[in-house]
Amino acid sequence: MVNFHDCDTNKLIENVAVELKNVEGISAPDWSAFVKTGSHVERSPDNPDWWYVRSAAVLRKVANLGPVGTSKLRVKFGGRKNRGARPERFRRASGKIIRVVLQQLEKAQLVKQVAKGVHKGRIVTPKGMSILDKQAIKLIKETKKEVPKAEPKVEPKAKPKEEKPAEVPKSE
Repeated sequence: MVNFHDCDTNKLIENVAVELKNVEGISAPDWSAFVKTGSHVERSPDNPDWWYVRSAAVLRKVANLGPVGTSKLRVKFGGRKNRGARPERFRRASGKIIRVVLQQLEKAQLVKQVAKGVHKGRIVTPKGMSILDKQAIKLIKETKKEVPKAEPKVEPKAKPKEEKPAEVPKSE
């Protein structure tokens, strides 16, 4: 069975982002045009649909990591901050963006809150998993169509070499 682990992550996130545009309840807030995705980033995202790409990435991470919360996702989406002449340091991603994305995914019934033992957080629902898996199947089918199957090389049969009679050394 093919699942979202079996295909290219970047292409999967792009395809799921397109799918999430059609899901009711997931939309970019008004303030999303003016924010950075974290303090480690210098500028706001160039992609106008970055909210859906981030939502797809969060959905994939939640599916991958099991019960996970905002704090752990902030670490996963964080990065190195350029501090000029000083050494770079790790900074976590924006918590507000991840929190709102999780709330929207929960409202669309793609993730839900659970508590497994001491771990509590959000996991992917079967509806969310089906979106990921359908896009993964679609990607794998596309990649199989793109790559033509190599025909096995048939080597021509070697012609038997004609043996020359061995020369006998002359003895004088």
